[in-house]
Amino acid sequence: MYEEPEASAAPKQLDGADVLIETLKKHQVEVVFGYPGGAVLPIYDALHKNPIRHILARHEQGAIHAAEGYARVSGKVGVVIATSGPGATNVVTGIADAMMDSIPLVVFTGQVATTVIGTDAFQEADIISITQPITKHNYQVKDVADLPRIVNEAFHIASTGRPGPVVVDIPKNMATGIFSPTDETTGEVNLPGYQPTTTPNFLQIQKAANAISTAKQPLILAGAGVLFAKASDQLVKLAEKYQIPVTNTLLGLGTIEGNHPLFIGMAGMHGTYTANMAIQTCDLLINVGARFDDRLTGNLAHFAPNAKVIHIDIDPAEIGKNVPTEIPIVADAKEALLALLEQNAPNGNTAAWLESLQINQEEYPLFYEANEEKGLLPQQVVELIHEYTNGDAVVTTDVGQHQMWAAQYYKFNQPHNWVTSGGLGTMGFGFPAAIGAQLAKPEAKVVSIVGDAGFQMTLQELSLLQEMRIPVKIVILNNQALGMVRQWQETFHGERYSHSLIPVQPDFVKLAAAYDLKGYKIESYEDAKVQLKEALESDEPVLIDCRVVQKEKVYPMVVPGTALHEMIGVKPE
Repeated sequence: MYEEPEASAAPKQLDGADVLIETLKKHQVEVVFGYPGGAVLPIYDALHKNPIRHILARHEQGAIHAAEGYARVSGKVGVVIATSGPGATNVVTGIADAMMDSIPLVVFTGQVATTVIGTDAFQEADIISITQPITKHNYQVKDVADLPRIVNEAFHIASTGRPGPVVVDIPKNMATGIFSPTDETTGEVNLPGYQPTTTPNFLQIQKAANAISTAKQPLILAGAGVLFAKASDQLVKLAEKYQIPVTNTLLGLGTIEGNHPLFIGMAGMHGTYTANMAIQTCDLLINVGARFDDRLTGNLAHFAPNAKVIHIDIDPAEIGKNVPTEIPIVADAKEALLALLEQNAPNGNTAAWLESLQINQEEYPLFYEANEEKGLLPQQVVELIHEYTNGDAVVTTDVGQHQMWAAQYYKFNQPHNWVTSGGLGTMGFGFPAAIGAQLAKPEAKVVSIVGDAGFQMTLQELSLLQEMRIPVKIVILNNQALGMVRQWQETFHGERYSHSLIPVQPDFVKLAAAYDLKGYKIESYEDAKVQLKEALESDEPVLIDCRVVQKEKVYPMVVPGTALHEMIGVKPE
């Protein structure tokens, strides 16, 4: 018997939320960090039907710092979803942090419907105005047909040139509005006003090569731009070819192996004596991917007084902004370094220069004074972490003393394993960033070295370790104080410890137990040698409360307003 064929089903109509998720899939987004709320419920409904993994942070600040850690380690764009009003404002700190440290993020914020924007509607906040100074760009979707184009542009802007955060604000009626397939774009991005220069100028490369070959005391300053360009191999090849010593900015650590014979340590406020004196006495300073910030330079009037400066940076606004530059090279760091290596300029003679730096390293090493009666020192803890992880761990931190000790005493064997808050200096960054880093690199050992104060700002993310068994190792350098604030009050404010000491704290081991996590309390070096090793070798998430000496200071130190060669705390008193 003949049966009438069924009519073909009408094509499914997509709304804005569906289009958003489909566009994320086209950008190969695998992980999204977020927190739902009324204005983004349509987006979460579309997300529920798709395979993109969503990480439900316990606070929006935790979500965005986790996305930063994910982006920093993976090299991919971190993606965040937050609802309107307080959800959006809770990610502002992370957006500012990502902007200062050049972390590629696309942050989707919900917004009230376009029909009530500007009426002080429930959970309305003008996130476009709020984030304009702290983003590479931001958008508010006003027509659902524009959504694919806007998302494509957002990913392009965030990940090209100097990376950074982009905000896309989506009113609720744009997420529910019907999208016509005929409106869909090809995915091509056409931004005539945004065309970052990636290829270096050949004449400038020639000038730089000539300067390198004739310099007697050259020095490479490597910043995070080397890491973003994935140019560590080229940096090391250049240094080895011309026998040029290398120093790092705080965010540039890992561009060269920590035990490489040409590496002389981190420069800046808490840099090594050798690195800072090398800057002050070099005749050629080759800055690759660093922005000459104040914590690096000290008093600008006395910075690198004898040096001709080569500055390689993809952001032309940074060149000459703080330090006069004789040879500016606007380019991607890898492209510039490859071009320099191709020049085959004759080698200069740097033997005497390297010998003098070696003498400085031997006479003025990093130091601390340990004894059993004094108690457990934070530097000892970091050195043990380095020993037990063989320099291969991904290390995250907040800001402060623990950050500087980690930077000084952990020697990285490879790039992209150092995740810290540099420019903004954000307390509460390190622990959630470690969660993102572990998701980006599941096979890695991830250690979050944090202070007792900063950890308490985002400790609610312990729920994620409990829920997902993410094997992050949290090491609290617990001095019961706002450590760096206490150090400054001791040094510059007559030991008046105004609200910097924290004598009453939670029992962190019991806190870990409340989240069904293993916890350790370590109070001596002998205990640290045993228990820290056991904790770090575990395959489970672990919290380690290391009770360290409260009055230990980070040395050396360049006092604000002074020059790099005027460091204090270079040798034991």
